[in-house]
Amino acid sequence: MDKHLGIYIHIPFCASRCRYCDFSTTAGQDKLMPRYQDALLSHIRESAPQLANYYIDSVYFGGGTPSYYRARRLCELFNELKRTGRVLKTAEVTVECNPDSVRRHDLRMLRKEGVNRLSLGAQCANDDILKLIGRRHNWKQVELAVQNARKEGFSNLSLDLIYGLPSQTKDDWADTLSAAVSLHPEHISCYGLKLEPGTPLYEQKDSPLLPDDDVQADMYLYTVDTLKRQGYQQYEISNFSLPGFESRHNLKYWQRKDYLGLGCAAHSCMGDLRYSNVRDLNTYISAVSGETNIVEECEKLTPLEAAAEYIMLGMRTVHGICREEYLTVYNSSFDALEQLLKEFEKNSWAKCSDDRWHFTAQGFLLSNILIGMLLEAQTQERFQANPWVRDAFENVGERVPLPRGDTLFV
Repeated sequence: MDKHLGIYIHIPFCASRCRYCDFSTTAGQDKLMPRYQDALLSHIRESAPQLANYYIDSVYFGGGTPSYYRARRLCELFNELKRTGRVLKTAEVTVECNPDSVRRHDLRMLRKEGVNRLSLGAQCANDDILKLIGRRHNWKQVELAVQNARKEGFSNLSLDLIYGLPSQTKDDWADTLSAAVSLHPEHISCYGLKLEPGTPLYEQKDSPLLPDDDVQADMYLYTVDTLKRQGYQQYEISNFSLPGFESRHNLKYWQRKDYLGLGCAAHSCMGDLRYSNVRDLNTYISAVSGETNIVEECEKLTPLEAAAEYIMLGMRTVHGICREEYLTVYNSSFDALEQLLKEFEKNSWAKCSDDRWHFTAQGFLLSNILIGMLLEAQTQERFQANPWVRDAFENVGERVPLPRGDTLFV
């Protein structure tokens, strides 16, 4: 029976780099676009045998700034993917756009070729703050982009927003949320600013202009409450949607579904196999032609790691985790986890609904810490109760490495 698969295509090009960005992107390298396009087309063709046993039900063009790469190239890539005969007519097809680089004729071309979802990088409704973080657009351009998208027939729009930005107050954030909701998007993503080493904003990590952790926490809780009152259901730590408009592609990441990454720095998840492509743009172009290896890192998860991933990703969502699923898939005791989750419940960090455990809004604020505690409890329980876990420890040394960080994937 054919399974479903998501396709992620990474477009690394940007007009300029934002001051907070640590993604695999490049600015000022437009001359490489034709060669990169050829490499992506070749990568799609070479992947055709791998796609033969799947139906593609989601495609996501991310970056970078796919809208800066131009619709003509994106459509060429999508058409090459459709030639495999595996793309479902009902597939969710998303293109990330920046307000300064999305044009109405491009939107028309994308919609005609089957793109049915746009993710717009709005970030903030305060034009002064947008300048501080290196964004090239203003809020008027966000409004115009949404207006043009609606005129061209897009009925599934997502806005990306960031809170905790330099000089941003709680009132600023409230204004941004209000402005975003007034545009009636079907989906809103709200991310707390993270200062990553090597980015210009990281050098200002001690600046009094940056909201502290308590202010960011207040902004987050205000977001959850406000969007709920406006009809947006939270389905993941940072993601909210009107009913039925959850991102089908992103849900694959959090539900451990299969997806294939094409392009430099793209990640793939196929069963218990995880691998990522080379990050460097020129290296990727050379790798597709066979000069070097496309895959930079590859790992086949052990049962213990797969179980840890189930907890870490499942607890990012309001769907959460459950005893029956855990026992069926991983054949291990849920007792230690449930005991800890009940302790979380006493602190209003987690709750159980229909036999499924998930974090509350307060729990999501502490998710990294709480998930770490769950992973530790899981490791101890499995080590004590399951011979195969002891074998796993013996096979790899004194300790089995568990997935770390807030998210596994680019």
